[in-house]
Amino acid sequence: MSFYNFEETNSEEEDIHYMKLALEEAKKALAADEIPIGAIVVSKNRIIGRGYNLTERFNDVTAHAEMQAFTSATQTIGGKYLKDCTLYVTIEPCVMCAGASYWTQISRIVYGAREEKRGFISKGSNLLHPKTILKGGVMADECGLLMKSFFEKRR
Repeated sequence: MSFYNFEETNSEEEDIHYMKLALEEAKKALAADEIPIGAIVVSKNRIIGRGYNLTERFNDVTAHAEMQAFTSATQTIGGKYLKDCTLYVTIEPCVMCAGASYWTQISRIVYGAREEKRGFISKGSNLLHPKTILKGGVMADECGLLMKSFFEKRR
C-alpha cells in the first residue's frame, strides 16, 4: 500500500496523482500484450487495490482492470463494500464494470478517457449506485493515447 498526504492539496491534484498510478497499471497490461487499461482503488489516501486487464492471460472476459482492482481492494479491507473509496481507471468503465461498481457501493469513480463504443455512459449512466460520484476526463489525453497506440499496432 502506498500513502500520500493530500490534506493540503486540492482534489484535482489528488485525482491526477492517482490517475498517474492507474496509468502505471495500464502500462503493465501493455507490456503483457493486454488492452492497456489500469485501475486502482483508494481509501483515505491509501491504495487498497490495483488491477490491469488480464483477459488474455486468464482467457476470461471478466478479467477487466476494474474487476481486478475491486477484488484486490475487498481482500485488503476484508469486506465486499467499497464505501468511502475511489476507483481510478484510465478508460471509462464498460457496462459490466459499472454494474460491479454498483454492487460495491463505491463512493467515486474517476476515469481518464471516454470509451465511445463500449463505455457504460453511452448505454445508460444510471448503472452506477445512486450515491456514486462520477468524474471523467482526468488525464484523458494520456490515457486515450495509450489505447490508441495499442490498437494502431494491432491493425
